Amino acid sequence: MIDRGEILELAGELGLRPDVVEKDYVLGWLLAGIAAHPALGATWVFKGGTCLKKCYFETYRFSEDLDFTVENEDQLNEQFLREAFGDVAAWIYDHIGIEIPVDQLRFEVYRNPRNGLNCEGRVYYRGPLQPGGSLPRIKLDLTADEQVVRPPDQRPVVHLYTDGPDDGMTARCYAFEEVFGEKIRALGERVRPRDLYDVINLFRNEAFRPAASAILDVVREKCSFKDVPIPNLAALQAFRDELAGDWQAMLGHQLPTLPPFEAFWAALPEFFAWLERGAIPAVPAGIPITAGEEVVRAPTRGFGVGLAGASVLEIVRFAAANRLCVDLGYGGSTRRIEPYSLRQTLDGNLVLHAVRADSGEHRSYRVDRMQGAKATDQAFTPKYAIELTPTGPLPVLPTARESGVTKPSVRRTSRRPSRRSGPVYVYECGMCGKRFRRTKQDSRLRSHKTKDGWQCSGRTGWLVDTRY
Repeated sequence: MIDRGEILELAGELGLRPDVVEKDYVLGWLLAGIAAHPALGATWVFKGGTCLKKCYFETYRFSEDLDFTVENEDQLNEQFLREAFGDVAAWIYDHIGIEIPVDQLRFEVYRNPRNGLNCEGRVYYRGPLQPGGSLPRIKLDLTADEQVVRPPDQRPVVHLYTDGPDDGMTARCYAFEEVFGEKIRALGERVRPRDLYDVINLFRNEAFRPAASAILDVVREKCSFKDVPIPNLAALQAFRDELAGDWQAMLGHQLPTLPPFEAFWAALPEFFAWLERGAIPAVPAGIPITAGEEVVRAPTRGFGVGLAGASVLEIVRFAAANRLCVDLGYGGSTRRIEPYSLRQTLDGNLVLHAVRADSGEHRSYRVDRMQGAKATDQAFTPKYAIELTPTGPLPVLPTARESGVTKPSVRRTSRRPSRRSGPVYVYECGMCGKRFRRTKQDSRLRSHKTKDGWQCSGRTGWLVDTRY
């Protein structure tokens, strides 16, 4: 099992609460344990927002639950589930050391209003952040009352941590068209902020957008099976205020920066015009490519940019996917930009093409000279095609932390951090983005080495977090 420091480090890089990152870490191993189980791995199909995050888009909202369609209804049985997850818990503990107490497993099997069989499960765990005390939990939503309309895909699971198996993790998942169609059906049936966020986010990804007719076919079959109407804009209008009111509470903790509700709500007319009539949204042309440039869409950790560069680019990619401006540290100052395209030049440099938010002028920034980035809550309407989202399935690449490290195949004991009373103040260097933990409020920094090994002369830090 990784140690507490790795969770805290990644949480700082991503701007998320450490417990959210820890849950993402445990979710990956729980998926691996389910896939390794001879019965569950063959008959359970992973779906929902967590499937999008773990198996389709690395730069996506973090999620908290695991949703599965269970193809064998006989498995939605409390005794079977307790025994199966006892095996899964033992497999995970033997491989990595995450503790899942079997006596705290909870499974409630019930009939839904359609008389279909569903189950709500609770899996408690002791991860790197929890050496003692009460345990956090992961919710399982299982249903046999679902029609799988496309053949499931066996997909890699993105695991951002240093202890993944040498041969990676995989999960049996809904095909992308089915995940998209199921999200549209869910938006119309339960009208939750996360469904609106997911639907518009998937729709905006032009490079990964399938034909509208393929998605509509899935939506029709899903809605027909559930005997619910196909969602449309007029039906959703009545829930606008409810969605807006729940936007922060239901999404804020899953994203580094929460995009404004209006930016997603305003995209619905264009989305439904595409879904219902096949109207192709107007896509602006990309920023012109100069001689020798090549657009880069693959995960940036494979390009040797180092941990600091990869962290900055993950923030930039998240902001681009959500149409948010970025405050970019560059040349000793901060510039607010609209991010558009990452490119590799003929001489091997990675360059971010952007537009200055204040002047509308096109600018380019070398990644190795970036000193930090923060996604803002200022939305923008793209002037150029956004080329920062992936074109397809993301491969599982080694993270920067894994360079030169052999991944373990057996359990490791995590280091127990020493306990310290009082708050810890986290300061971020204004030049290189390196973070420092202090027991006192003191923004002064000495000359220091960055995580890439070069010397930084930044003397002042920004207070970015206070931890208790």
